[in-house]
Amino acid sequence: MKAITYTQYGLPEVLQLKEVPKPAPKDNEVLVRIKATAVNSGDIRLRKADPSAVRFFFGLLRPKVNILGSVFSGEVESAGKLVKRFKVGDQVFGHTDMRFGAYAEYITVPESGSLSLKPGNISHDEAAAIPFGGVTALHFLKKVKLQPNQKVLVVGASGAVGSAAVQLAKSYGAIVTAVCSTSNIDLVKSIGADKVIDYTREDFTRNTDIYDLIFDAVNTVSVFRSLKSLTENGTMILSAAGMTEMLQGLWISATSKRKVITGVISHSTEDIDFLKALIEKGLFKPVIDRNYTLEQIAAAHAYVEKGHKRGNIAISI
Repeated sequence: MKAITYTQYGLPEVLQLKEVPKPAPKDNEVLVRIKATAVNSGDIRLRKADPSAVRFFFGLLRPKVNILGSVFSGEVESAGKLVKRFKVGDQVFGHTDMRFGAYAEYITVPESGSLSLKPGNISHDEAAAIPFGGVTALHFLKKVKLQPNQKVLVVGASGAVGSAAVQLAKSYGAIVTAVCSTSNIDLVKSIGADKVIDYTREDFTRNTDIYDLIFDAVNTVSVFRSLKSLTENGTMILSAAGMTEMLQGLWISATSKRKVITGVISHSTEDIDFLKALIEKGLFKPVIDRNYTLEQIAAAHAYVEKGHKRGNIAISI
């Protein structure tokens, strides 16, 4: 089968299209013929080994995982003898968790993994764009237990995680203010934002508005300066936090009534099923900036690395 492989960390050019053996499913796995995947910030970090701590988990000198890609949508081609949830021909989508391997024509996925039937009202490209941002935003928002009419600020609202956070917060009945650039105002309004702050013209920390939740999806806010925009018992989510922000968050949580949530996300079948139900109800829609082919994946990485993508970058296979 065709796959995009890499054997050294570096620039997008380290990604090479090669023929590799087609995987065979174990008794509890399905073999999925991938129709689409997506390029996410996690793929960029692993390719570059940035931050350097990546090397301690994925290979000190060279990557242990040679095929990137953490999300996919496709069709079940075969199933292990113990599989009961899926059958040959099912259209499915999901997340590979930490296994990666979706930059390829085929992938094996455990039946109990982050896998669900694809909603019938969206394409494979759209389905592949959902799990990264959707699961990340959902993971953090579940910890907050949002209530109707609570005020939420989403920073980086036009990205994969931010656009998902806006829509999920709205599905809980929250009043959402989105922070983005001028060119993305119409986009974030179209996905449900009640108010938009153009960060090129206004700093939200300098106005008098306060929020029950601040969700920073892109690690751009000053944690301490943003506290004055948070209610006394409010919560700040730092989904893209570095070590500095994590330590600041621990200090704030330990010394005040406010709570700062960071950390590594987890995935589950239930999360994918939850997103599927929202999509089918018309309450969540994937945002796709550009589409590339598998052969163009180095160009897709280069575009994502510029840091200005809107939503997701889909890869058709």
